Amino acid sequence: MLRQPGFLVIEDGTVFEGRLFGAPEKAFGELIFNTSMTGYQEIVFDPSYRGQIVVMTYPLIGNYGINNEDDESYRVHLAGFVVHELSGVTSNWRANQSLEEFFVRWGLTGIEGVDTRNITVLLREKGAMRAGIFPAGKRQSCTKMLNEVRSVPSLVGRDLVKEVTKKVPYWWKEDGQRMVTVIDCGVKYNILRLLAARGCRVRVVPASYPYEEILKENPDGVLLSNGPGDPEPLKQIIQTARHLLGRIPLFGICLGHQILGLAFGGKTYKLKFGHHGANHPTMDVRSGKISITVQNHGFCVDINSLQDPQIEITHINLNDQTLEGFRHKKLPVFSVQFHPEAAPGPHDATYLFEQFMDLINATKKRH
Repeated sequence: MLRQPGFLVIEDGTVFEGRLFGAPEKAFGELIFNTSMTGYQEIVFDPSYRGQIVVMTYPLIGNYGINNEDDESYRVHLAGFVVHELSGVTSNWRANQSLEEFFVRWGLTGIEGVDTRNITVLLREKGAMRAGIFPAGKRQSCTKMLNEVRSVPSLVGRDLVKEVTKKVPYWWKEDGQRMVTVIDCGVKYNILRLLAARGCRVRVVPASYPYEEILKENPDGVLLSNGPGDPEPLKQIIQTARHLLGRIPLFGICLGHQILGLAFGGKTYKLKFGHHGANHPTMDVRSGKISITVQNHGFCVDINSLQDPQIEITHINLNDQTLEGFRHKKLPVFSVQFHPEAAPGPHDATYLFEQFMDLINATKKRH
C-alpha cells in the first residue's frame, strides 16, 4: 500500500521521516517508548496513555490484527503511535480487522518506517519529550512544526483523569458475594474482569464521585484504578482516599497507588522516561519473590517521602530501585505501582487480587 509521507518531530529539534497510517492528521503528545513485544491493542485502549505518543520498540507491529475481545476501555486514548514496520499481513483466527483499518476507524494517527531504536536511545538519554506527527506536503517548515510541538502543554500539573473517567456510575457485574467499588481514574477493563471472576459485585464510579456516596453504598472494598498523568493535581481524589482510609479496605493500582501515597503524606515526582512495557522485574521485599510485571507510568511515589512508621514497603523495581508497592500495618490498605491485571503481559502478579479478597474477608470478620 502506498502511504503518505510524514514526519515525527521532537521538541529537541530531531526529525524522523516516515510513512503515515490511519488518519493523515497532525497528532501531538508526550513521546514515550513501550518495550512490549505484543499487546498493541490493549496499549492503544489503555487510558493511562492519554496525552502520549507511544513508540513501540519491538520492530514489527500489527501482524495479528485487532479483535472484538481485547479492548481495555470504551474508546482509544493515546495521541499517536510510532512503529518501525507496520505488518502488511493480518493473520490470527480472532482478528476481524487490520491495525491500519482500526486506526482509520478511530481517526488515530500512526507513523511507520522510522528508526525506533534511535528514538528509544534518544528518549533514554534526554527523557520523555513532547513530539508531533505531521503529514508531509502541506508547506510547513521544520521551524513551524517545531514551534507547534513546543507549544504543546506538558503532562506535569495537568488533570488528565477528567478526560478519561466515565461520567456516571455503572455496574460491571451486579451479583456476587462481595461488593467492590472501583474509582475510575481511567480503569482498564481487565481489572473489572478479574474482580468479577472472584465473585464480586463490581460497581464503577467516576473519579469525582463523593466519598460520602461511597460510604452510603457500603461496599466491602474500594479499588483506586490506574489512570493517566500527574497525580498531584488530583486534589479531590486524594481527599476521597483520605476519607476512606481505615473505613473500607483499599487497593490501589498504578495511579491509584500514587493517590494513596499522596493521601498518606508522601510526594511524587516525574520519572525521566517512565516505565512502559510488559517485562519489568519487580521484587516483593518480604518474600524475595520476583515477578515480571506490566508497567505504564511516568510518575512515581518518592520512596523516602512515606514517613508514617506504620507504612511497610512491599515491592521495589529491580531496574532502578523505585517504589513499586506498600501496605499499612494497621489499616486495611495496600497498593502497587505496576499492573497486576496484565492485559497485555505476564500474569505473575494476579495473586494481588486474591490478597485483596483476603483483606476484605479479614476486615468483615473483624467487624
